[in-house]
Amino acid sequence: MVGVSDGQAPAASRAPVGRPLLSLALAAMLDEVHAHSGAVYLLWRDRPVLEMAVMAGLPRAFAAPWERVGLSAAIPVADAARERRLVWVSGEEEMARRYPRLAVVLPYPFALAALPVATDTTVFGAVFVTWPGSHPPELSDHERDHLTAACRRLAVRLERTTDMSLPLAPEPDLLGTPPVGGGAGTLGTVEATRMVARLPYGLCSLDLHGRVAFANAAAAELIGEPVSRLLGHQLWAAVPWLNDPVYEDRYRAALMSQQVASFVALRPPGDWLSFRLYPSTTGLSVRITRARAVAQMATAGPRPVAAGDTPSRLVTISQVLSLAGALTEAVGVQDVVQLVADEIAPAVGAQAVVVLGTRAGRLHVLGHRGYPDPHVVERFDGIPLTEQTPGVHALNSGVPAFFDSRAQLEHLYPARHSTPDGFAAWAYLPLIASGRPVGTCVLAYAEPHAFPTEERAVLTSVGGLIALALERALLYDVKHQLAHGLQAALLPHSLPPLPGVAAAARYLPATRGMDIGGDFYDLVPTAGGAAAVIGDVQGHNVTAAGLMGQLRTAVRAYTTVGQAPEQVMASTNRLLIDLGAELFASCLYLRLDPAHGRAVMARAGHPPPLLLRPDGRVRVLDLAGGPLLGIDGSAVYPTTEVALTPGSVLVLYTDGLIESPGIDIEEALAGLGRRLAGAGELPLDRLADVLVGHLAAAEERLDDVALLLLRAER
Repeated sequence: MVGVSDGQAPAASRAPVGRPLLSLALAAMLDEVHAHSGAVYLLWRDRPVLEMAVMAGLPRAFAAPWERVGLSAAIPVADAARERRLVWVSGEEEMARRYPRLAVVLPYPFALAALPVATDTTVFGAVFVTWPGSHPPELSDHERDHLTAACRRLAVRLERTTDMSLPLAPEPDLLGTPPVGGGAGTLGTVEATRMVARLPYGLCSLDLHGRVAFANAAAAELIGEPVSRLLGHQLWAAVPWLNDPVYEDRYRAALMSQQVASFVALRPPGDWLSFRLYPSTTGLSVRITRARAVAQMATAGPRPVAAGDTPSRLVTISQVLSLAGALTEAVGVQDVVQLVADEIAPAVGAQAVVVLGTRAGRLHVLGHRGYPDPHVVERFDGIPLTEQTPGVHALNSGVPAFFDSRAQLEHLYPARHSTPDGFAAWAYLPLIASGRPVGTCVLAYAEPHAFPTEERAVLTSVGGLIALALERALLYDVKHQLAHGLQAALLPHSLPPLPGVAAAARYLPATRGMDIGGDFYDLVPTAGGAAAVIGDVQGHNVTAAGLMGQLRTAVRAYTTVGQAPEQVMASTNRLLIDLGAELFASCLYLRLDPAHGRAVMARAGHPPPLLLRPDGRVRVLDLAGGPLLGIDGSAVYPTTEVALTPGSVLVLYTDGLIESPGIDIEEALAGLGRRLAGAGELPLDRLADVLVGHLAAAEERLDDVALLLLRAER
């Protein structure tokens, strides 16, 4: 559990720390381990959100999708802070395997280490540093030890500033940016400038932001733009035919990997130019020549891009790619709500989220996060779609609405005066999927917030991604509820009380498919005792569940008319063949006679039951049996009589309890026996929980699990 002390975020009542604490610590880390970029994240005091405080070596635009991230996000810095451990990613292949969403946005060869900035009691944030793709596949002991010690020292310093209530002053990012302007200043000497000017090919110097700091005459002639127009601007912003994300991507690839990159571009009407980019930690040198032998190529049509320091179009695309990757992981509606709160809200600076849906002509709150008083949100649940509220209007019109301040919102919707939610700015995003509205996403901001054009465009795009995820989640939840309703209807609602026998049962569905399957159990009172059955029909779908219901009903009927165990099994086998379902089933049926201390059992390809004796010993019952039900209509099912003394416990189960990939069945059965022996004195309900506990807590179960426990009363 992440321990965030009460003083994690420094108070604002004292003078800020004078020295650039974070920048100096980060610069020292990079220098000592020869990394070329990195960043320090700080954890918010009141929310599980990491925010980038300072970055070094690369423009902050490279990390735009991750400037603010939820602590539960699937990225290295969040893992490092949450789990308080070093995270090492050796290259692009490992990045694609472990962090596919990050790899989609930054598909370049580089190595990364992320570490927590934490003391023994408090997590303050995290750090990441990166190396070129040429870094060895393993982190060296020196690098590991130095980074760990440096993060520890930084945490101690942050703890001291917290104890003294000293806030951290904002610190600038660390970029080795050469001055923009004259060639002599850039190259160092007048003679060096003259030498470059004589070369027959073009040369440009770009800073880390991609802005031109120097260009010789040959470069200007080849590009077709005067040097004065190029200086201080990014190439793709100053030259229309270079305005393509593909070319900007090559610049990013060179800086991230610190490896030479190149591309070929068509200068209209028919001149092909070759660009070769040589990176360093301070920028790039670009060599421009004519491409002599270029096959027929096509380029995208130019689109205008604003110059300056505003985030580039590619950064916007990277943000959308990252968020899209997050939403593909959502399964149910609450997963969508949680991902929007953990991934999207921090990325855009929002502090709270509400996801609204529609049902029967009314607006309903599907989920919310970040509101101190949840009743404020719940008051909007059930509002008719004819009401004049911003959520209803966005849903009905399909047009997003952005409110910079509370005054702006209340001017258009006066009713909001009586229902304040404590926030100061809002974005209402209509969620349109498959051409129809599925809901509204509301992002709330604690402070007044301007929404520039670029941010509105990103939020609108993100709204479309949320809509698709929500549509899938709503459909999944409906299927999930239907499956669980069907499963609940087909299994016993409760076990009947029986004289001389105590019983307990558990059922766990598989976590794949529809969470429904063919495992079943039942307990049927009979004259002088009871009949018990447990079975498993192939499959995890509605067909298997329906057939399971038919078999359970048949077993009850055959038991009620007084058939012996071997007859019940044979009759059920013939019924399954007559149904023509082409599915097989395993089954174990037994007749209990507690008055005489015995049980008579018949088995059809089912795992053997366990018997816990009163002395604490566990025995695997080796029963005679026949083939699976549904294979051979003439099959016979011999019976075995087992002594059932008072205090004995019979454990009937399906194979999902003992079968899992990579685990030997005999070892699994032995483990089940040890758990049974160790907890056999517990009440049956608690014993059942112990026997299935490791599977109940598992994130993934490949098969259903049914368990039926029977104890002969003393």
